Amino acid sequence: MSKLSTSLVTLAGSTLLAACQTVPSNFADASDKRAVRAEQLTPITKSPNWQLVWQDEFDGEQIDLNKWSFEQNCFGGGNNEQQCYTARPVNSFVKDGLLTIHAQREDFSGPAANDDADDYLTAGTRTLPYTSARLRTKGKGDWRYGRFEIRAKLPTGQGVWPAIWMLPTDWVYGSWPVSGEIDIMEAVNLHTQSDEVGAPPGEREMRVHGTLHYGRHWPENVYTGSGFLLPDGKSPADDFYTYAVEWQAGEIRFYVDDYHYATQTADGWFSQTKTDNRWQDNGHNAPFDQPFHLILNLAIGGGWPEAVNEKGLNPDALPQNMQVDFVRVYQCSVEPDTGAGCEARDPNARHVKGVKAPNVHKT
Repeated sequence: MSKLSTSLVTLAGSTLLAACQTVPSNFADASDKRAVRAEQLTPITKSPNWQLVWQDEFDGEQIDLNKWSFEQNCFGGGNNEQQCYTARPVNSFVKDGLLTIHAQREDFSGPAANDDADDYLTAGTRTLPYTSARLRTKGKGDWRYGRFEIRAKLPTGQGVWPAIWMLPTDWVYGSWPVSGEIDIMEAVNLHTQSDEVGAPPGEREMRVHGTLHYGRHWPENVYTGSGFLLPDGKSPADDFYTYAVEWQAGEIRFYVDDYHYATQTADGWFSQTKTDNRWQDNGHNAPFDQPFHLILNLAIGGGWPEAVNEKGLNPDALPQNMQVDFVRVYQCSVEPDTGAGCEARDPNARHVKGVKAPNVHKT
């Protein structure tokens, strides 16, 4: 274990079973209201006290395996997704300073369990009709608190689901989502008919979403977040934009470029575990007080995208690419143990209410 600080650590040890991916998720549209519009906000300036501690600019000729690992499975992500994830160059590669994750139509067979499952090598195989890639920094880049920036250009199409997100490395509080999940950016069905409340016929879907997952084990899991729309009707599929979170003890803020559009705080999240038939709280800041790692993936189909917009999965939308220009991780030099002191806040950003924790003495 690195002793850089107690808040920024790189782990090479064992990981508890990521059971988050062995049961279906109750995932749905992450927005609690209409999406925040950029026009409602004032651009902010990032604090100069953020210190760069990890980065990948994708300037080489291949994916840096000192920083990234490939997940390889046909599990379906716990959301009935229709892709197999592979380590093949056709599904992910570096060229011209960009990481490309490429999803395409082809029947493919692979492990039916996720990579961290105890039965990964013994659960048999499964065949799915699409292939893609899912890269993660687990064991190679694991952090508690910081600023995480990913500049990316997103794909389009009904059933197409790009994601930039984080999972806990050691699942200290238990399986998903008791140990949490931080979704820096997700988007589904871009450029299809928008189904945002009040959207007229012909309006394209162009929202991105920032979300937290937490609570109790499925099906008592909860999630809260907000959507965001770029200024002047711009699409996240037409250009590169920087998606970021600033994460400190008790607070996580969501950004697109210079727009701080949403904040969630520990007063609106919780983590509870059942022990000896009794529920217990895991602490005020739990579950977002442990090391997490980064994940980049492009999913096809699944419970969320197939249930919204034009519904289902359009095979004619494939192939599609998610391209990433850079990934950068910063530590706050002011208070590295808590991540505080580098805040850049817009007072007009949405404060996501969150979900009140159940009273453990009554349940």
